[in-house]
Amino acid sequence: MMSKMIFVNLPVSNLAASTAFYVALGGEVNPQFSNEHATSAMLSDVIGVMLLTHSHYREFTKRPIGDARRESQVLLALSVDSRDAVNATLTRAVAAGGKADPNPAQDRGFMFGRSIEDPDGYVWEILWMDPAALATAQ
Repeated sequence: MMSKMIFVNLPVSNLAASTAFYVALGGEVNPQFSNEHATSAMLSDVIGVMLLTHSHYREFTKRPIGDARRESQVLLALSVDSRDAVNATLTRAVAAGGKADPNPAQDRGFMFGRSIEDPDGYVWEILWMDPAALATAQ
């Protein structure tokens, strides 16, 4: 069976700025699916973020493009390997135009997470979970 993949499609107002942000977040540009209207930023082998200009995004839906700064439409979370990696990821993403901690940080001991807002207002939670604590919780 072929591995399942997920592609998060986001309408963006500035493709270059959004691409820089998602590369800083840890994405790798897949040139096969990138052009002047879209960037494919692969966050892993099976998770991709498709950044689409508004005009290109409108080719896929007739619904109006919402304002991610005003309304919450989705909760997105990306795991990293350590508590330090949470902070390091946010540092890189802020340097690439993101806004740190639009939501309060969460520290539950076995889980630590902070959030980052991308240039269009989409919020991602960057989180680490202690694998040993997860094994004992089951």
